[in-house]
Amino acid sequence: MNNVDAVVIGSGPNGLVAAATLADAGWDVAVVEAQPTPGGAVRSAELVPGYTSDLFSAFYPLSVVSPALRGLELESHGLRWTRAPSALGHARSATDEDAPVIHPEPADTAADLERRQPGDGDAWSALVERWYDIKEPLLNTLFSPFPPVRGPSRLLRQLGTGDALRLARFLLLPARRMGHELFRGEDARLLLLGNAMHADIPPDAPGSGVMGYLLTMLAQDGGYPVPVGGAGELSAAMVRRAEYSGAQFHYGDAVTGIEVRSGRAVGVRTASGIRYAAGRAVIADVSAPALYGSLLPSDAVPARVRADLEHFEWDTPVLKVNYALSQTIPWRSPSLSGAGTVHLGADSNGLVRWMADLTTGTIPTSPFLLFGQMTTSDPSRSPRGTESAWAYTHLPRGITDDSSADLLASRVDDVLEAHAPGFMDRMVGRVVQRPSDLEAADANLVGGAVNGGTAQLHQQLIFRPGPGMSRSETPIRGLYLGSASAHPGGGVHGASGLNAARAALGEHGPRGWLRRRASSAVMDLLSKGPIP
Repeated sequence: MNNVDAVVIGSGPNGLVAAATLADAGWDVAVVEAQPTPGGAVRSAELVPGYTSDLFSAFYPLSVVSPALRGLELESHGLRWTRAPSALGHARSATDEDAPVIHPEPADTAADLERRQPGDGDAWSALVERWYDIKEPLLNTLFSPFPPVRGPSRLLRQLGTGDALRLARFLLLPARRMGHELFRGEDARLLLLGNAMHADIPPDAPGSGVMGYLLTMLAQDGGYPVPVGGAGELSAAMVRRAEYSGAQFHYGDAVTGIEVRSGRAVGVRTASGIRYAAGRAVIADVSAPALYGSLLPSDAVPARVRADLEHFEWDTPVLKVNYALSQTIPWRSPSLSGAGTVHLGADSNGLVRWMADLTTGTIPTSPFLLFGQMTTSDPSRSPRGTESAWAYTHLPRGITDDSSADLLASRVDDVLEAHAPGFMDRMVGRVVQRPSDLEAADANLVGGAVNGGTAQLHQQLIFRPGPGMSRSETPIRGLYLGSASAHPGGGVHGASGLNAARAALGEHGPRGWLRRRASSAVMDLLSKGPIP
């Protein structure tokens, strides 16, 4: 038996943030991971020799602005960021030869949009300036435990009641409505709408606009960064950071149960029979259904919680296709050649039709794609003059069989060939990751869902993962939910893990003196205690 202060179940980005934060506070921390390597959905591999592929997530605009990750100062532990010449582009159709892109400088993006539709350049500049004004308090609001206090208070002081209410209304807008209120032309609207589709909220549904707005502004503000060498380098830096403060890692051994005594979590058991006794806390970087449905004893879970989680909704299954190309991509639109992220397959009306297909259980004939040009973003990913790339799209909920996934993958190929004639001739490797493959590689990606549960309003904020369960504390004392199933949800930001660690520290506090190895930013963070 291993006796520690805290056990962290899972080594995804949330678990890694939690481990480092608790270790910085002087706690003895054991991280127990089912897979043979760390990272959760932040990993990379050579699926084709000589080509580095990101297996799940790939671009990290949320990571570089997240207080949880910034506080770890990962650049001091070997992490290096790089960016494509432009953050993203969105082709309006397969015949588009002049697709709009977000350039590194806001003035250049504005000038390009003004060329396309008079007035949209000025509107873009005004949107960016407003973003700079509210960026920090807005990000603090989005990443803090719910209900947030400091971020909204600062926004209210800064904006005044009237403008604060206008901002709240703006953020709740459907993405299509937001685009029409901001811009006159289709090009600028598509930049916003394509980013909104990174979540699973229909573009005409309330709340879809906030994702589009956030990712669009982050793309303009700092681009879409990637770790040099692959997504796994981000996880490797986080592991080194946690180990630097004393956290211990145990791989290839799944936690099969959490032990509860007198209403308190006291340890975990693993598939190999090892028991870890947790003197202070258990942090679960696992899905809420797994935590309450299989890891905890049934008599430890309140009936109301079990009933609420029967209504837990996963986001739509992901299909991902990885490509190794002998040359760069022959885009019809030259503007896309320098974009790290490319949105393909649908204009604004097409996005609505695509989402309707997913809602009605129809495998899309012409799927909307998120496409990543990884060598364009990081030249280390493949030999000079080649491209390591991927595309991902979605299947309807409940359709995860391999035959449907393979059919959709062939349609992904068709969309790419239409936008870049000759694409398939340059392909020297192709690896499909079906929903079943994603779940096999990371148990949190149930049915290929990569967001930890739907991002729609009925399962966000106070409703994530269930009504009144938005904080990391659980009904079992000493047990904290620190995964994407908890507020603030999916994305590689580590906030859920930080919130869980802060909650545990709020109950017990540091053990002895804080680790001298902790960064100054984390020392300051810990000294303030948990944020209300």
